[in-house]
Amino acid sequence: MTSLDPRIVRLLLAVGAPVLALGAAFAITSLVLLVAGDPVGEVWSTILSPPETRNVVNIINAATVLYLSGVAVAIGFRMNLFNIGVDGQYRVAAFAAAAVAGEAWLPGVLNMVLAVLVAMLAGAIWAGIAGLLRATRGVSEVISTIMLNFIATSVVAFMLRQLAVREEGSNIVSTRPIPEGSRLPGIPFGDLPNLEIYGFVVVAVAVGFGYWFVLNKTRFGFDLRATGRSAPAATASGISVRRMTIATMLLSGAIAGLVGMPLLLGSSYAYGSTFQSGLGFAGIAIALLGRNHPVGIALGALLFAFLDEQSNPLQILVGVSPDIVAITQGVVVLTVVISYEVVRRFGSRLEQRRVAAALATERASGTDDKQEARA
Repeated sequence: MTSLDPRIVRLLLAVGAPVLALGAAFAITSLVLLVAGDPVGEVWSTILSPPETRNVVNIINAATVLYLSGVAVAIGFRMNLFNIGVDGQYRVAAFAAAAVAGEAWLPGVLNMVLAVLVAMLAGAIWAGIAGLLRATRGVSEVISTIMLNFIATSVVAFMLRQLAVREEGSNIVSTRPIPEGSRLPGIPFGDLPNLEIYGFVVVAVAVGFGYWFVLNKTRFGFDLRATGRSAPAATASGISVRRMTIATMLLSGAIAGLVGMPLLLGSSYAYGSTFQSGLGFAGIAIALLGRNHPVGIALGALLFAFLDEQSNPLQILVGVSPDIVAITQGVVVLTVVISYEVVRRFGSRLEQRRVAAALATERASGTDDKQEARA
């Protein structure tokens, strides 16, 4: 591979890491199935079977939510910050947005825009607590964000009891429903009725593009990446590490605030006791699998959504618990870190061999020139 173009080598290495991780996850999951005495072939044939139209819609909708979660985590990763608190941030944001939108202080679309802005602000404030603690007191953001997740759960549960209304004939409590004029219409898909992709998928695409643009085409993005690579070097070049830490956590929290918006504006229309949870932790695995790149994160989100959707009929068709997919996803998280390190070391060795070959060629050329000069 040392004779190949360096750009091709980098591309192969970038693709090789996730492929290696997925292959290892496939092998380990198959081993677990064998040990449990389950039919490996039938399980994988069911999971990997082509999804029907309704399943495709569910996959895209789930991937939209997971993608936003992955981008929120990736923003912190690019600065070497581990925002483990996306789960709590989107809970606080979704509740705040639902409470504001349910009051209908503004008409129609303006009310929907207000809800989105409130969600981003609430997520940013909740993440900013961890950023402020890290910048001013040196508190690890891993510890603070995990603790803030538990605090967020309790705070939202308390506020929900104070502000929520109870549906007649049901034990479900929720905020006031968002008026119909403030709901985001879906995108029709297929010929079957009521099959719609979340309209928020357009916003998710815009978030992905904005994430790429800010990180790669702006001074703020350069400062963020430079601080993540080496904080002492960034300080020496005039970058305020404290300010970048707070700004990065605020930005990560603002995107985390959008995680619940596809569900709130596209399907549930209220925040209640049945609102989907656990979306923030999946974003960590997806960001790792996608190597913090917007396209890679999108592919990781689609993969996780695909596995979740295709695992639903396992219990009925094969007699295997769909929790096997959770095992696969967990193994992916472990193997992706190992595979990236393996590929990184392999790439370093290739680079060393390439440099050594170039130096040897240069020395040989210099020796020949000296011999010709003597002759």
